[in-house]
Amino acid sequence: MSKSFDTPDKVIYVCTGSKCKKKGGKDLAKLFRGMIKEMGLKKEVEIVKTECTDRCDFAPVVCMQPNNAWYAQTTEHMTREAFQKNILDTGNSPG
Repeated sequence: MSKSFDTPDKVIYVCTGSKCKKKGGKDLAKLFRGMIKEMGLKKEVEIVKTECTDRCDFAPVVCMQPNNAWYAQTTEHMTREAFQKNILDTGNSPG
């Protein structure tokens, strides 16, 4: 039995370790999922919840690939801007 292993073009890592979770990391993951679904990007973008990025002082932390764009103390507003810049816009540099 052969199954294909599809990999997404873009990946959003959301820390959901204890400190990030307390400061809204889990909610940010839900927000990203909603935006991905709304834009019809389920096959192109994947959300990965990570246990800990070891950056607890900057909770909640988000990283977007392939741009390697890291966001600290991420708010809902920052989430929407980061999604626009790193997922919807093409050819942008990180940050």
